[in-house]
Amino acid sequence: MQVIGLCRFSYPAIGGYQVQHETIEARRSYLYSPARLQERFRLFESSTLPCIREQTDEEFEFLIVIGNCLPKEHCERLRDLTTDIKQIRILEREPAQHRAVMREILNSSRNNPDQPCLQFRHDDDDAVSVDFVERLRIAAHDSRGVIERNRTVGIDFNNGFLARFEPDGVRAKPIFNSLLGVGLGMYIAGNCSQTIMSFAHNRIGRFMPVVSFPDAPMWVRALNSFNDSHHARNDTRELPLLSSEAESEFIARFAIDQNTVRKVHSTG
Repeated sequence: MQVIGLCRFSYPAIGGYQVQHETIEARRSYLYSPARLQERFRLFESSTLPCIREQTDEEFEFLIVIGNCLPKEHCERLRDLTTDIKQIRILEREPAQHRAVMREILNSSRNNPDQPCLQFRHDDDDAVSVDFVERLRIAAHDSRGVIERNRTVGIDFNNGFLARFEPDGVRAKPIFNSLLGVGLGMYIAGNCSQTIMSFAHNRIGRFMPVVSFPDAPMWVRALNSFNDSHHARNDTRELPLLSSEAESEFIARFAIDQNTVRKVHSTG
């Protein structure tokens, strides 16, 4: 079954964000501000890319959507960072209505639209476990009774970590959180045009059955000053620096290395 992941990298859509702007120009100015892009690149390089690079199941696509107005130097930096990951495909689009653009991208990326597929969404500052794609396939197989009776089914891995990536390393604590967005997948039947981006992630259970898997930590959600979520952006809770045991777990589960985090987040 085809697996497609989708990640927006500062794509200046109309809608699709909790942070509101009156015009595309205002949104573009916010998304492309030097301080924000620097932070997004640091998080993308130290959290998202390592786990995508190390997936145990290599049969998937990871689509990165950018605006065709992303400044050239940032576009080149993004391509340089991702050039060694065969699953990544960078797609440029003009600023437009968020859901329509994402629907077009996901549906046009289906190899056989008359066959079912699995999709997942991913923010550019988060991480998933290195066996996420493998576990997504297994979860779909284990949920086949529900899948056979529905055109769409949510697959929610609700066990993970909240984390901050800082010059002294990763600070994190384990949590359970349902329908967070990260670690959320979706089964879509053949000849169904719905996509995982057709629904607000926290409301997906209103439109389809959702099967939850809480058995293992499957994601890391980064807290930072440019989180789109108001609650995450203003979350001031204390998070402990990873212990040596937790450092080993983060390498094994997410391919997140403390030394890499310190190096990337200490640069000017």
